[in-house]
Amino acid sequence: MVFYSKKYDVIVVGAGHAGCEAALASARMGCCVLLMAIDLDKIAAMPCSPSIGGMAKGQLVKEIDALGGEMAKITDKTAIQYRILNTRKGPAVHSSRTQNDKIRYHIAMKSVLERQPNLDIKQAMVEQLVIEDGKIAGVEDHTGFGYQAQTVILATGTFLSGLVHIGFKSIRAGRAGEFASYGLPAHLKDLGFQLGRMKTGTPPRLKRSSIDFSKFERQDSDQEPVPFSFFTEKITLPQMPSYLGHTNKTSQKIVRDNLERSALYGGMITGVSARYCPSFEDKVVKFSHRENHRVILQPEGLDTDEIYASGLGNSLPPEIQIQFVRSVKGLEEAEIMRPAYAIEYDYVNPIQLKPTLETKRISGLFMAGQINGTSGYEEAGAQGMWAGINAAGKVQERPRFILERYQAYMGVMTDDLVTRGTREPYRMFTSRAEYRLMLREDNADIRLMEKGHELGLIDDDTLKDMKERKKQIDSEITRIKGTVIKPQKAVNDYLESHGAKPLSHAVPLDQLLKRAEMDYHVVETLAPGPDSVHKKIIRQVETEIKYEGYIQRQLREIEKFKNLERMKIPENFDFNTVHGLSNELREKLSEIRPASLGQASRIDGITPSAISVLMIGIKGLGD
Repeated sequence: MVFYSKKYDVIVVGAGHAGCEAALASARMGCCVLLMAIDLDKIAAMPCSPSIGGMAKGQLVKEIDALGGEMAKITDKTAIQYRILNTRKGPAVHSSRTQNDKIRYHIAMKSVLERQPNLDIKQAMVEQLVIEDGKIAGVEDHTGFGYQAQTVILATGTFLSGLVHIGFKSIRAGRAGEFASYGLPAHLKDLGFQLGRMKTGTPPRLKRSSIDFSKFERQDSDQEPVPFSFFTEKITLPQMPSYLGHTNKTSQKIVRDNLERSALYGGMITGVSARYCPSFEDKVVKFSHRENHRVILQPEGLDTDEIYASGLGNSLPPEIQIQFVRSVKGLEEAEIMRPAYAIEYDYVNPIQLKPTLETKRISGLFMAGQINGTSGYEEAGAQGMWAGINAAGKVQERPRFILERYQAYMGVMTDDLVTRGTREPYRMFTSRAEYRLMLREDNADIRLMEKGHELGLIDDDTLKDMKERKKQIDSEITRIKGTVIKPQKAVNDYLESHGAKPLSHAVPLDQLLKRAEMDYHVVETLAPGPDSVHKKIIRQVETEIKYEGYIQRQLREIEKFKNLERMKIPENFDFNTVHGLSNELREKLSEIRPASLGQASRIDGITPSAISVLMIGIKGLGD
């Protein structure tokens, strides 16, 4: 094999959302990086929904941003609709979501990558890994040409043995119209990795001018859009609406009568489907009691006529897709520009990874994104950044980068993957996070920017601004708690006008703010500070005071969590020597090799009694 003359610290294979964040993180930390993609015109592509964020996913994007990543910044440059979800619920589940111009997103991210120092970009299909003495040494492309590196990150998306299905027609493709990789997954199997099969899909794209939007409910952007990135000062693109409609009994009947012609129900697909993003065939079968399902029409950009028809995903033949789409009110004359399809692909069971996302089998080989069994741009971007930081850290002999479950949604996701694995496409939810009140969108900068600064991904001025903001929050909370409000007529008139009980005795101002009927306006009215307070400060002050009791409870729970995490398990510990463990648990522990008692406690099937005997076994090493 002939090798390229230049040697790299990090090679990233795949330039989707995981690959982009991985390459940028490694390069910005000072490593010499090569980013390789099958098609450079598809860098940071949005092959499914033209959107970023959503429930729990918005938190991941904010965390990427707080650490110094790029996704939130590109989102703000290309967003054509902003919405904050769950605003009627508590702040723990508030999540940002945007609709984006998908072409602008690709161009903006590609431009950032091309201008990034220390980063080369090349178009090639990687077929094999180069391994020497159990360590990664580089990659070999489809022409037999090689590239050397100390670490490699596989961020291959749906391209490993990718197979697109439309009815009974199956096409080898990583996405519709794009080459799939068959050499690399075969090579991974030869190396001893356990590969599984997953399935996802995408709905049809419709021609805007063929849709009767008057029969849909218009959904506009929030009146005062809040940028995704902590660094964005102004939203520049015009905002566009999406449209909400529903399928009907005719829609259900068309699909139900043609299930045997669907790739999914006709026996063509073996991969496991995403439970939380079902195809329409799945909806008809698994939710047969429902008479209709939501359809959301989303523009794919400012300069295209294509409309993304969320909710109409299927794997039916084209002629059935036309009938099905046109059964929806408002889509009677709809023209399908791109048909819906299902795609199945190989993934690597993530229990074969360390918490750094480095593989246990081959030193220096990392994996990120859908190759680890996840779904979603946001989950991929977060893993890419995690792997990129750790790959650079390995080269530079830095401590490993790990965020615990109480520190970030990233930490929850990574711990879930490497501890429990996954047999279906993994999606982030707020319910997966035990300490979600501590992991809000609005405090991601306070939680993580200092860590980003330590890595060299956040500059000094940004860190200084964050610390000043934190100081202002603490100062305002202290001021409010130290202010006493007396039962004067003006005070009681104000309270009654807002549906609150009047005062009969003096109370601290924070007690008024904790009332359900009150917001920060009560502070501004009854005891304004000497200086005006920024909206970002107000939001966090209000949350910290209103939810103080819940926050204190979670802090106590976090201390218990830390106690188990502090009890480390030696890397070469022999679980077979622990008396009182079943053979099944010994096998699970030996396979996953948890780094701490805390991680061991989260393995499926591990009981409190098993943790107790394991604790005794570990302590026995020191006797």
